Amino acid sequence: MSELAYTRLASTPNPMFVVVAGNIGSGKTTLTKKLSERLGWKPHFESVQDNPYLADFYADMSRWAFPLQVYFLNHRFNAHKQIESSAGSCIQDRSIYEDANIFARSLAEQGKLDERDYANYRQLFESMIQYLSPPTLMIFLRRSVPKLQERIKQRGRDYEQAIPVEYLTSLNEYYDDWYSRYNLGKSLVVDTDELDFLDNEEHFDRLVKRIVDSIDQKDMFFYF
Repeated sequence: MSELAYTRLASTPNPMFVVVAGNIGSGKTTLTKKLSERLGWKPHFESVQDNPYLADFYADMSRWAFPLQVYFLNHRFNAHKQIESSAGSCIQDRSIYEDANIFARSLAEQGKLDERDYANYRQLFESMIQYLSPPTLMIFLRRSVPKLQERIKQRGRDYEQAIPVEYLTSLNEYYDDWYSRYNLGKSLVVDTDELDFLDNEEHFDRLVKRIVDSIDQKDMFFYF
């Protein structure tokens, strides 16, 4: 991809709001960081290290499912509103829509989130998204469960090492279902099993070009 194309994308007068979505270990944070560095856009990362519920949740999902989901819902709602009010382009690591359509749904259907709590959560989610505008582009990172497990092991977060394979598998199924039904705006599905956008610059350049192509030129460069 040419330097001119990068310059135009980075300096677009219309602020872009791009979300990187995907399962645990799919490469969301890595891609968010690399795109923000390449394009000069502000990154918004998922709250992990300072999350007061995550370790407890993986130890006892049924006990901590509801407070964890409410925590994430609040965090991502505030991040989404901050992005909407930003004067510049932004990239978000995981979206508020995933919380409801993937994680809360999975926990509820597995019986780890009480029906009453799930109904309460859904009502809260539906109320909140009325105040949000969809992102310019939703990037879906798809990765097989064995590759997810490899990545989770590599990054070495203690509380993630005991994540059941069944849980990762079910999340992948929910993501595929969500991808197929997503209709809030533009989207791009990226299969990442054989894509090394962390260490292979050619792979990363090709991915950036796909992202640019997925956003209409008139949206980015209306004065050209």
